[in-house]
Order: sequence, then C-alpha cells, then structure tokens
Amino acid sequence: MDNAVVINPPINRFKQAIAAGDIQIGLWSSLVSNIVTEMIGAVGFDWLVLDAEHAPNDLATLIPQLQALRGSHSEPVVRTPWNDPVLIKRFMDIGFRTILFPYVQNEDEAAAAVAATRYPPEGIRGVATVHRACSYGAEAGYAKTANDRACVLVQVETAAAAERLEKICAVKNLDGVFIGPADLAASMGHLGNPGHDEVQSLMKRCVETCKAKGIPIGTLAPVTADAKKYLEWGYTFVAVGADIGLLRAAANAKLAEYKSH
Repeated sequence: MDNAVVINPPINRFKQAIAAGDIQIGLWSSLVSNIVTEMIGAVGFDWLVLDAEHAPNDLATLIPQLQALRGSHSEPVVRTPWNDPVLIKRFMDIGFRTILFPYVQNEDEAAAAVAATRYPPEGIRGVATVHRACSYGAEAGYAKTANDRACVLVQVETAAAAERLEKICAVKNLDGVFIGPADLAASMGHLGNPGHDEVQSLMKRCVETCKAKGIPIGTLAPVTADAKKYLEWGYTFVAVGADIGLLRAAANAKLAEYKSH
C-alpha cells in the first residue's frame, strides 16, 4: 500500500473561498526565489502569485517555489506568460491548480483558458499518469478530481475586454475575473495613472457586472487605501503588494534612516 503524502489536496480552498464570497488577501511574488517564497508562505496570505509573465520564472524556477510552499496556507497561483494550452499543461503537471491568464480579451479566449485546464471531455488538457501534481502516481484518484480542483482566473486589462465582460462572465467553469489596473489604464490613454477617474469608474463598473453574474472579481492594489476601497466595492480577492516592492520600500526606508536624499 502506497502511503506517500499527496502534494495537492483534492480540495482547492482558495477556489471554494472566492466562490463563497470570502475575502482572500494575496501577494505577488516576482523575485524568483524559493527562499523568499518559503518565507512569504509562512506569513499567512490566502494566495500567492508566482509571476511567469513579467518575472523571469519558468518550470525550473517554479518547482522549487512550489516545494517551498508545500504545507503553506497560501494557494500557489501561477500567472502564465500567455493563454497557451501547452504551457498550462506543463504548469498543471508540476502542481499548479490555480492559473491566472493574462490579457484575455473576449469570451472565446476565456473559454480556451478553461479548456486548457481540464481533462476531456470538459477540456483539452493532455493526460500523463506520473507527474508532480499526482504525487508521481501515488494519488490514484487524481484524474477524477483534477478538473474540480482547477481554478481559472482571467485578466481583463483593456477597455475592449471590459466591454465584453458580461459575455466573459458567462463562460462555463470560469472561477474569477482579475482586473489589471496598470494595463487597463494604458488601454484608456492613461499610461502610468491607474488612479485616473475614468479608470476607477470602469473598475467599479466591472465589479458591478461580475457581482450581477455571480463571478468573483479580484485585482492588484499595492496602495492600502486602494485595496480597502476595492474591497468595499465588492472585490473578493485582492493582492495587496509584491515581494519586490516590499523589499525595495524597506531598503529605501532603512537607508533614509542614515542618509538624506
């Protein structure tokens, strides 16, 4: 009898929490360090994004970080470089079950994202029987529960995508929408100014649309006042900072104690 420890419990607590409307506070991780990830994983954030879009992460750097998060309260979320089923298959085989898809522009792209995370007949994920996600074959029932534990979050980060948000929300098995404030602002002609009134107004309309459709919505808000505002509006899962930003801010603050700039 194989008594190996299952790496991924069948229940995706983060997926269940956002579906129930429970607030989930997260953090971005871009430092590509299993030591940093392990340290943050012990803090108690509900979810932790390991960024493979704007950080130099790949399969080889992500596996040690997943190992560092084993037993952590934080749900590992990978932001994939692109909505590519080959990439998604590989990310899921190494143990990710919650995927954040960047730059999803319409309902067809959202449906493709969902399909990439699911075994047939619900999707197109390729089948392997021995990989990290199933404890290298020790979890015999993995294939039967993998689709249920998969969590798909799509980034709506342009005004054009926001216009199609209602249709995106109607995609079957979509678990959440994530608003990217910086790219949204850029698409609206306000590059570098996500706090612009027009951007903020659209972000508020997006949460209203998602709430009406019963789809959880999240965002990234390193500024505390912004994060609290979005939570008041109805955003359910909010990343309140990033490891690289926290380190830089702390380093600047420490130096300022001794030098004036």
